[in-house]
Amino acid sequence: MNRIALPDFPWDSLAEVKATAQAHPGGVVDLSIGTPVDPVPDGIRAALASVSEIPGYPTTHGIPALREAARGALSRRHGVDGIEPDAVLPTIGSKEAVAWLPRLLGFGPGDVVVIPELAYPTYEVGALLAGASILRADSTLALGPQKPAMLWLNSPSNPTGQVLPAEHLRKVVAWARERDVVVVSDECYLALGWESEPRSVLHPDVCDGRTDGLIAVHSLSKSANLASYRAGFLTGDPRLIRQLLEVRKHAGMIVPRPVQEAMVAALTDDEALEIQRERYARRRLVLRKALLDNGFRIDHSEAGLYLWATRDEDAAATVAWLAERGILVAPGTFYGPKGGQHVRVALTATDERVDTAVERLTAG
Repeated sequence: MNRIALPDFPWDSLAEVKATAQAHPGGVVDLSIGTPVDPVPDGIRAALASVSEIPGYPTTHGIPALREAARGALSRRHGVDGIEPDAVLPTIGSKEAVAWLPRLLGFGPGDVVVIPELAYPTYEVGALLAGASILRADSTLALGPQKPAMLWLNSPSNPTGQVLPAEHLRKVVAWARERDVVVVSDECYLALGWESEPRSVLHPDVCDGRTDGLIAVHSLSKSANLASYRAGFLTGDPRLIRQLLEVRKHAGMIVPRPVQEAMVAALTDDEALEIQRERYARRRLVLRKALLDNGFRIDHSEAGLYLWATRDEDAAATVAWLAERGILVAPGTFYGPKGGQHVRVALTATDERVDTAVERLTAG
């Protein structure tokens, strides 16, 4: 049997520095993974419980109310209109969608999947699971005459927090359409713009109101604290969504019915989203200042849940320096070769833990 050769899971390599950070007298401040720590809003919890008595199988396509709630949220929050009702497909979180998209779209050996130079590691894993090859590139010019099968966009970026201008996204979409390349845009951090306003690939400024060849990936893990619920969705080109729906039906890739109800609540509660944004904004402000005041430079980081920080040294040295102070972060090398001198600092810790990190940085 041929075994798929996958890279090691990056966070497993942090065991030693994590032990160092945990040994700090005040305990570890874990800023290495973007795991939500704030409570799930009461309305979402109530929605989850409200359908707990239903015994039958849920639909793979999701209840109509969920698809409509997603369309409404995209319109209100992000200026995306014209999504067809059937062109929304719930997923079991966004990570499984990212990992299986190349395979479910029918790509495989001989196909090329383009991912950003600095990218969420699962983009690469997804291509490998399909048997395709990857090419890291941040511009279409770097691709030369190659015609990839699929191209990933990620704005706001994980890990850098960079926001791609609408004009850049527009050029990529036009280039891809001329070559029949599927563009998949990871928009899990779209609601978390700080210094600039992120644009969806489905925004009319980017796609001219056409969704052909485009898929947007959305998650409620960060914006609504639903990481434990595994709640996400895909939307865009109805033809591609139908293709994915048919495969997911056969594979049993179904979001549980109570989670679907919770997603409806999350997608309609704009007040809860704003409360969560304010929490992250406060943490970002104090962490950013502490890092800048203590010898770090912050690059990009105008949106999203992370600060892309550097001391212009090897990332491993920075990770170790912070671990000695009881602070755990992720080295930039997790996200690609160009991350060798950066670390990713997550905003997903409680106010108390963030304040503790600030005190330790200030103490030197």
